[in-house]
Amino acid sequence: MSDIATAQGPVGVRPGARVDVTERPAWSLGGGAAFLAALVAVAALAGAVVLFAKADSSGTDAPAFVGIALVLVGVAIFTGLTIVSPGSTRVVLFFGRYVGTVRRTGLVLTVPFATRRSVSVRVRNFETNELKVNDQEGNPVNIAAIVVWQVADTAKAVFAVQDYGDFVRVQSESALRHVAMSHPYDHADARESSLRGATDVVSGEIADEVAARVAIAGVEVIEARISNLAYAPEIAGAMLQRQQAGAIIAARSRIVEGAVSMVKDALSRLEADSVVALDDERKAAMVSNLLVVLCGEARATPVVNTGTLYQ
Repeated sequence: MSDIATAQGPVGVRPGARVDVTERPAWSLGGGAAFLAALVAVAALAGAVVLFAKADSSGTDAPAFVGIALVLVGVAIFTGLTIVSPGSTRVVLFFGRYVGTVRRTGLVLTVPFATRRSVSVRVRNFETNELKVNDQEGNPVNIAAIVVWQVADTAKAVFAVQDYGDFVRVQSESALRHVAMSHPYDHADARESSLRGATDVVSGEIADEVAARVAIAGVEVIEARISNLAYAPEIAGAMLQRQQAGAIIAARSRIVEGAVSMVKDALSRLEADSVVALDDERKAAMVSNLLVVLCGEARATPVVNTGTLYQ
């Protein structure tokens, strides 16, 4: 056996080729501290304007140097200010290096001169495309599912994959296809789960497999449910006939079982109450007549026998 076949992990990927990053909190000040920082920035810029005016009137450079320092302070504070709404986060990068994630909401002061990327951590959901797959028995079926998910690790969502939203969608359809192929549509054995008969079990398998596939993107799956399930149009008619035949057989079985029970009760009561004494031939004739009446689809027409059973 080759080394590739026995190796653990992805085929053809060097160790460390993936982006190995985990979310961590970024330095930030919120609430009153951020508001005071904003006031300081406004005051610094206003003071710089005043100093620049004095420098022009006095002809000296000292006020101008102080004004430049105040401008730098004000700009630094303003570049660190951001507003985070509920359900959103800010992924902070300082000259391309991941600094951390800001999850506190409201007016926030974070690392100055850093770039910030907004990442939503709200719960999202989408419906996969209707896929045509072959079930475990090889029958083509159309299936679709609704996946409910949200971002759990903002760093992995931003840096580990190219587009985490598209990644979740593609991996969800792949997992749905794999689960659908591992179960029969219907008529499963006692130890198996069918797609139609065990929807909750199959939905749980879909959710688990999608979660395992998208964990690399820092995404967690809350729920997955089958939204559409049907035989493909080319075999829907034949499968409908099979289901109808099965229903007819089951109904006939119940009818025969009930008829036999009723005939048995009738014979037992006739003998117990000594209503009539029947030999084996008369019992056979009575059983035949009762079964015809009870099991026949058409309404039975009675025939009055004016003679004996043997005439």
